[in-house]
Amino acid sequence: MKEKIAISIDKSILDKIDNKIDNSIIRSRSQAIEYFLMKGLKEESIDAAVILIKGSQQEILLKQIKGTSLIKHHLSFFSSFGIKNCFIVTQHTKNTNLLLNEISNSSINVQIIETESKGNAQALLSLKEKLPANFICMSGDVYNNFDLAKMIKKHLDSDKLATMGLMSSDETSDYGTAVLDGDLIVDFEEKPKKAASHIVNAGIYIFKKEFFELIKSSLSLEKDLFPQIAKLKQLIGFFTHGEYQHLG
Repeated sequence: MKEKIAISIDKSILDKIDNKIDNSIIRSRSQAIEYFLMKGLKEESIDAAVILIKGSQQEILLKQIKGTSLIKHHLSFFSSFGIKNCFIVTQHTKNTNLLLNEISNSSINVQIIETESKGNAQALLSLKEKLPANFICMSGDVYNNFDLAKMIKKHLDSDKLATMGLMSSDETSDYGTAVLDGDLIVDFEEKPKKAASHIVNAGIYIFKKEFFELIKSSLSLEKDLFPQIAKLKQLIGFFTHGEYQHLG
């Protein structure tokens, strides 16, 4: 059903719309306006995820948790929120073939990317050309179970470089800690001797691809990049309010 409406449009915008009429795909001004409105209103989504795991920690992905291996949980978790592609970034070890067997029947497309990069930032950089505009990244040695759709929405709505999953913990010595100003993380420190807060990193993030421009020679996401992004006021915090375990 079509409805006729009267609207006012700036002439310069109208001229741009008229220039898009090609008498092939877009044949009229009305069709052009409708096409670009639909394109602008189309909801963004995220369909790719990265799991970062050291080669020496691959056996953690094979551990049983709630009746299934941790890696199968990760893939099921991502799949339930619309993720279609997952990259496991690691080094080659004797456990790699076991890992391949665990992911062989996954409902999503999974690739193991082997790299000898030093540090998780450089390892992630090796995937730059394979990743879309926004993507999820998670430490492979944590178990997370929460409403990822809400985190995705917050990231897309904020239009910041990165969103970090957060939780509260009385024990902060094994975590990176964040200082918040509203939803904005204004300071981040990896495993501080004296914590400035009890808000800690849950090991799951969402990045805009522009984030790669900051990596350069940085080795660590936690030690090098997150403090930098926080100072740029480009790091948003999201409390997962779900299940979490660190199996590292």
